[in-house]
Amino acid sequence: MANLRANKITGTGGRNAIDGSVFFDGSTSYLESPSSSDFAYGTGDFTWEAWVLLARGQATGYIFDHGNDGGTLQYASNKVRYYNSTTGNSGALYDDGGSIDYDGWHHLAVARSSGTTKLFVNGLQKASASDSHNYSAQLLTIGDYGANTGTNKWKGYLSNLRILKGTAVYTAAFTPPTEKLTAIDGTVLLCCQDSDDPTQEATGKTITGYGKLAAGQPIQPKKVPPVGVDEGVVFDGDTKINTQGVMYFPTGDTSQRGRGRGLFMGGYAPSQYRTEIDYIQIQSQGNAIDFGVLSGTGLGEGADCASSTRAIQGGGSLVNTMEYVTIATTSNTTDFGDLTVARRSLQSLSNETRGTWAGGTTNPAMSDVIDYVTIASAGNATDFGNLTVGRRNLAQAASSTRGVWAGGNPGSGPLVDDTIDYITIASAGNATDFGNLSAAYREMSGCSNGTRGVFGGGSPGPTQINTMEYITIATAGNVTDFGDLFYAQGNGGGTSNGTRGIFAGGSGAAYTNVIQYVTIATTGNAADFGDLTVARILYSATSDSHGGLS
Repeated sequence: MANLRANKITGTGGRNAIDGSVFFDGSTSYLESPSSSDFAYGTGDFTWEAWVLLARGQATGYIFDHGNDGGTLQYASNKVRYYNSTTGNSGALYDDGGSIDYDGWHHLAVARSSGTTKLFVNGLQKASASDSHNYSAQLLTIGDYGANTGTNKWKGYLSNLRILKGTAVYTAAFTPPTEKLTAIDGTVLLCCQDSDDPTQEATGKTITGYGKLAAGQPIQPKKVPPVGVDEGVVFDGDTKINTQGVMYFPTGDTSQRGRGRGLFMGGYAPSQYRTEIDYIQIQSQGNAIDFGVLSGTGLGEGADCASSTRAIQGGGSLVNTMEYVTIATTSNTTDFGDLTVARRSLQSLSNETRGTWAGGTTNPAMSDVIDYVTIASAGNATDFGNLTVGRRNLAQAASSTRGVWAGGNPGSGPLVDDTIDYITIASAGNATDFGNLSAAYREMSGCSNGTRGVFGGGSPGPTQINTMEYITIATAGNVTDFGDLFYAQGNGGGTSNGTRGIFAGGSGAAYTNVIQYVTIATTGNAADFGDLTVARILYSATSDSHGGLS
């Protein structure tokens, strides 16, 4: 029997592209390299190129900019644009629109050869024009315009950003690079190749990070462009040979089975509802990544639940619509059906088969309605029963058999409630009293591991708190102290992967994008996980491995 090559079994895949990329949040993040004669191309040849992954919500963003009287590569109005001066559209090149989208990496290149500049997208020439612009030494800003003076920051990923002086690498259609770029002759800048070091640069230039790219910020989420040679399937665990003729390959751990993805949908930021859907890998740490957008009308104050494959968002903004996504595949939502009652500030929980929504407000009345769907089958919801107390802004926890709702706003003074009630998810009927919180709260978040439910944050009055409490889901009773969040928040979102609980976003002293985590099986204080893409409240959260599935 042939021997297995160890590098094929343990390889990380795509060995020429394993270092990653840099994520720009579209808000505070950008990189800067000081003015240099290396960027003074004069009227000579040059090449700019990079791999880009556009984030949803990006309307106009500067990929990089040479400053006044310099040149710019940007994305605007669904087009890639090259400018060589600040004289409006003079000297500009545009692609044909729609040539890059949100669903994958794209290679962009601009090259000037003997006075003619060409724009390429994915190796295809999109535009060409005479170009005699005289480039002088300028500050180089990556992900923004002119040293943070612009409002159109890049939102998305950049990888393998390379600039060459005196060389036009591309003069006609070409196959995009299949390996990690290197500093070939003429290279004056090569950066954005390492997710763990956003300021890495291969030619020795100084790059300074700002906002989320400043020194000391959390390590970024790692994404790599489609370059490099895949080394084969990654197997974790022991390889077993039971006989001389039969070998069993290792089955891998949960990361190989695609579990552990948490989703955050919609919500509300100051003066506007949000449509963003973000995701994280709960077993790791890092900032949230763009997943897609809500395509229907259920935006702020909805609630979502999930099986191990599908997530459904329902209600919000006084609508009864439901939308769904397949958790393993980034995309926008698709229509699922309608809830029995249009309402907002409701809460949802599920097991693998059935999703349920409870409470909320029809504005101004508080609702005690519980309705349910079969997650695998699109269609309208069916009446399940009623809560013991009609209320909005509840927290949730679930095992595979039992769902629990805690706290909330009953609509009359003092606008807080200490009720905990529960249902048996597989059996329609009214909720039953479970116990009580340590005090009356509203706007808490909840997560669970199938055995234990943890409730955190919320508000007993005008300010938010940082306390966390837990219950044993199978045993009715009052809560027990768990620990403290490091950032007090209310109206955030909670979910889990069955081991680690997540508390994210919400409002404290201000709207926040902070993500915090705890280990559900033990008590203790929360730790920093990373950040959402947008600070917001009243959004929904779920995962493919929450307590109802574990």
